[in-house]
Formats: sequence, structure tokens, C-alpha cells
Amino acid sequence: MKIARWGRAALAASVIALGASAAQATDVVDIAVGSENHKTLVAALQAAGLVETLQGRGPFTVFAPTDEAFAALPAGTVETLLKPENKDQLVSILTYHVVPADVSAASLVGQQVYADTVQGQSVFVSGAASGAIFVSNGPNNNVSEKAKVLAPITTGNGVVHVIDKVLLP
Repeated sequence: MKIARWGRAALAASVIALGASAAQATDVVDIAVGSENHKTLVAALQAAGLVETLQGRGPFTVFAPTDEAFAALPAGTVETLLKPENKDQLVSILTYHVVPADVSAASLVGQQVYADTVQGQSVFVSGAASGAIFVSNGPNNNVSEKAKVLAPITTGNGVVHVIDKVLLP
């Protein structure tokens, strides 16, 4: 299976897939705010000052950890990250979950790609022929280190992939 590198330019073509949903009034932040499973993510986005950015034009792909994913971090981690003095670290972690392009679930089926994140590093995204999608730091991560995409949600400025783990750069 070929492993590709998707950056801003390579993903530009996939933005066309967003066209049909661009008329939607929702954005990636609206999806998180409206979700019962993303309260921690919303609090983190607010503490990091990223809400307004992610409400922008986009396109954005956000790998959005659930509250359960944040709860699985070592005790006290979330509380520590939400403190103002740790804002830079929080921003680094959150922007590691954002790709400045539209990476639709359909474009990932049967693919293995590196996607450049806003944080500056890449995440490795692997899409099985079955439709299952996993995100990790690299192709050699074992299953326990991979975040599974639980649901892809198309928005007016990108896509939200709900994931079951927090990715750490």
C-alpha cells in the first residue's frame, strides 16, 4: 500500500468534496459545542483561544477527542493543561489535532497518508478498505497507540473526525 504525504497543496483538490456541504451553517466549533461528548475539547479550545480561528473560513479537519479520551489521560493532565500558564502546551496539543485542509473520510478509504497539522508536525492517517480510520504519530504505532475515528462529520468549513484518544505530539 502506498504511503502519501498530504499537505496543504495536496489536499486542495479534496476541498471540492466540501462544496456540497459548504452551504451548511455549522462549522467545526459548532459541532463540538453541540456535542454532549466534547465538553472537555470545547473548554480546551476556549482556554487556548482557538475558537475564533476554527470558526474561520477553513477548510479544517479536526480530529476531535471525546470526553472519554481526555479522561483516559493521566490524572490531573487536563486540569494542568487548562491553567493559563500552560497555554502554549495546550495550543501545541490542540493544533496537533488540526489539519488545515479537508480530509474527508471517503478520501481515506484504503489510504495511508501523512497529514501536516497546524502545530507543524504530521499525523499518520490510515484508512482500511472496510472504512475504519486510525490516526497516530506514525505507521509503526501499535493499535493501542492509535486513535480510531468513531464518526466523520462534514461541516461548512471542513470536517470533524470524532476520535477515541488524545493525540500527543
